[in-house]
Amino acid sequence: MPNHKSAKKRMRQTIKRNDQNRSDMGEMRTMIKKSLALTDKAAGAAVLSETFSVIDKLAKKGLIHKNNAANKKSRIASHLNSL
Repeated sequence: MPNHKSAKKRMRQTIKRNDQNRSDMGEMRTMIKKSLALTDKAAGAAVLSETFSVIDKLAKKGLIHKNNAANKKSRIASHLNSL
């Protein structure tokens, strides 16, 4: 347990950030699964832009690397193009 006031604050901040990051990563994984499960190309356009937005936000925040984000987006786009 932290003894200094600043260490206690840092611990509170870390817990709060970890919870938010875990939630954001879970949302991204859910969106990716939803995109890859699509079988209709027309319905995929709306889900595609929403999924790309979530992935880009996580890459901007530094939760995933920009190349990892690009790889995920490419995988989703190629799946929808194959429909």
